[in-house]
Amino acid sequence: QVQLVESGGGSVQPGGSLRLACAASAADGGTLNGYSMAWFRQAPEKEREFVGMIRWSARNTFYGDSAKGRFTISRDNATNTIYLQKNNLKPEDTAVYYCAAAARLVLTKDYDYWGQGTQVTVSS
Repeated sequence: QVQLVESGGGSVQPGGSLRLACAASAADGGTLNGYSMAWFRQAPEKEREFVGMIRWSARNTFYGDSAKGRFTISRDNATNTIYLQKNNLKPEDTAVYYCAAAARLVLTKDYDYWGQGTQVTVSS
């Protein structure tokens, strides 16, 4: 069992930047090595969309088309936190952003654990 808590959402103007954080913790205090960690987003009246993922024990990242070139995922092993740095934000980036985790290698789907989500609004 893994608990995920997102933070860092808010309102920003088009062209601005925002960094989201996801604090991860294993219920039994276990390691997160081998986990796949991801960000998804869901805009109003749209399906949930894969943003990107990172392996906890490696530096491999994989991004969805909407994130390439503007978003960067990173992790801090010392604090068990992953980040989503978002630059050059557009109104269409407005959505609830969710952190997700799986105890194996997965890419764009089949994640087992989810955070509560954090709202990002991009408007002038």
